[in-house]
Order: sequence, then C-alpha cells, then structure tokens
Amino acid sequence: MNNEAEVANYVERYVRSGFYTATEIQHIVGRDIYDGRLSARSLRTLITQALTQQRAEEASWPKRTDCDRLDTAFAALEAQGIIALHNAGNTQSDGLSDASEHYHEAGGAASGYTGYCFYHWQDVQSVLERGKLYLAFGAIDGDDTSGVAVGRCIKAVLEATGFKVEWNGSIKTRLCVTGLRWQRRARRRR
Repeated sequence: MNNEAEVANYVERYVRSGFYTATEIQHIVGRDIYDGRLSARSLRTLITQALTQQRAEEASWPKRTDCDRLDTAFAALEAQGIIALHNAGNTQSDGLSDASEHYHEAGGAASGYTGYCFYHWQDVQSVLERGKLYLAFGAIDGDDTSGVAVGRCIKAVLEATGFKVEWNGSIKTRLCVTGLRWQRRARRRR
C-alpha cells in the first residue's frame, strides 16, 4: 500500500499546507504515517522534489495571498479578544484542546479572551482539495448566545479582509470561507 505515488501524495499535502519544514514532513510521513517502513533516502527525494516544485510555483503567486490575508484576519481577531489558531491539531477535539491550552497559557480570565476560532489539519486538507475552509468557533465560557456573537465577529472580520463566508448564524454550524485559494509559502528551516 505504500507505493511511491501514495507517499508522494502525502508529501505534497504537507508541503502545500505551508506549515511544515522538510524535517517535520520527513518525521510525519516517515514515522507517524508509515511507521518507519519507508526508505529515508527515497522519502527525502520526494520531499525535495515537492518543495522545489512548491517554491517554483511561489514565484508566480501574488505578493499578498489569501493565506496572508487569513493571517491578517486572525491577527485582527486576536486583537479583539478571540483566540485564532491555524492548523490546530487533527480534529475539532484537538483544536478545542489547543484553544483551551492557549487560553490558560495566556493567563485564563486575565487574558481578556472571550472567544476562540480555529481550523485543524482535516480542514487544511479540505481547503487544499475544495477551496473551502471550515472554522470552528465559540465563546470561552461555553454560552451559546455569546458563541453566536463570536461567530458574527469572526464573519465580519473575515469579510472585511475580503473573504466570502457562508454561515447560517447557528452555534452548531461552522463558518465556511469559500473560494479560498490556498497559497501558504513553504516553511524554511529555522
């Protein structure tokens, strides 16, 4: 099952996400997904090829991409007291844990945070495939009415940043940023 095309597909997704260095991708794909059953040399070659292709494509991207605008929107949300997390774990449960951890590390109630917003790895895969980014959100205190207000604020900030957002106004429905062209520049080594 671990043929080269399948491995290359995994590698490409991690490179295109823009969140991982070559070393991190080597670890995730080689150890976490394939449990060490891949040749390290072959995997490094696939990663190098994918990164080279990504960086060549980046040369034709606009100076300010949709991902750059998303970063701007998330910074604006943070400034308004809403925790805004990119690539928060693999599932909604992971994202909620990450938001809670961020809240407590920032000082809990003293932090001034009243809400949260995040997307996780499955959402990244969705936006890569379909151009739709789903955002989970809510109020820190768990109150549904406050959560809806947080959702309205997130929607307004995203729309002010130039995004189209679908949402039915319910706390039970995630916000959906549509038509998003995922162009996050590949991470360089640090």
